Amino acid sequence: MLRIGPHISASHGYLAMGRHALDLGANAFAFFTRNPRGGSARQMDEEDVLAYRDLAAARGVGPIVAHAAYTMNPAAEKEHLRAFTREAMADDLARMAHTPGNLYNFHPGSHVGQGVEAGIDYIAALLNGILTAGQPTTVLLETMTGKGSEIGGRFEELRGILDRVRLENKLGVCLDTCHVWDAGYDIAGDLDGVLTEFDRVIGLSRLCAVHLNDSMNARGSRKDRHARLGEGAIGWEAIERIVNHAALKGVPFILETPNEDEGWMREIRMVREAYKG
Repeated sequence: MLRIGPHISASHGYLAMGRHALDLGANAFAFFTRNPRGGSARQMDEEDVLAYRDLAAARGVGPIVAHAAYTMNPAAEKEHLRAFTREAMADDLARMAHTPGNLYNFHPGSHVGQGVEAGIDYIAALLNGILTAGQPTTVLLETMTGKGSEIGGRFEELRGILDRVRLENKLGVCLDTCHVWDAGYDIAGDLDGVLTEFDRVIGLSRLCAVHLNDSMNARGSRKDRHARLGEGAIGWEAIERIVNHAALKGVPFILETPNEDEGWMREIRMVREAYKG
């Protein structure tokens, strides 16, 4: 079954998000667990969560691919910045436990000049401090563009994090199509080759979600500018190949394209019409 949906606002709670996704023709969705540019989080409403869980079970909505705030930097050199990230992520995972079996995605962060290996060590140490054997949420490392001192622009960097985390079975990867393209991976001209490389370095069993975006930039630009599907450098033919690739069957596709509701509805229809099952 094709699972697809947009990254939508969490301003009205879980039930509203689920209904919004269904109204758009989606059966999966993403949202920010807290203010994406700050640290505040919406107060949990137990009745709202239970109502959403009933809706999701009845209408086949899910999974949720929740997204950590952009302000978090697990690889920061300064301890107080890592402490803020550690506390926020631990709180996010406690909240996600109210909707078990879903996914929590985060940007690995930037090493800000101290070096990739030091940054990877900090990320792994943070994850070792917050992951628990009983948690019902899978935490996803997101593939990045590698701009500046950003970690995650190469599959080997994500593998380095996985190798250092004790509860590796609680981790997966979210592949962002814009990010890997901007990082230099040719998902338009050699999708099979990119996924083979992903499998060799990380393992396709770790690939739990795809951020389905086109890119405004040439391959290898390391700029991270998302475009609407078919309107960027990756192109619609490549997007069709991605959503129909055998290695990605069953993986939820989340749209982070620069759209409002009408645009997301159009893209969801486009992908559904292109999907060959």
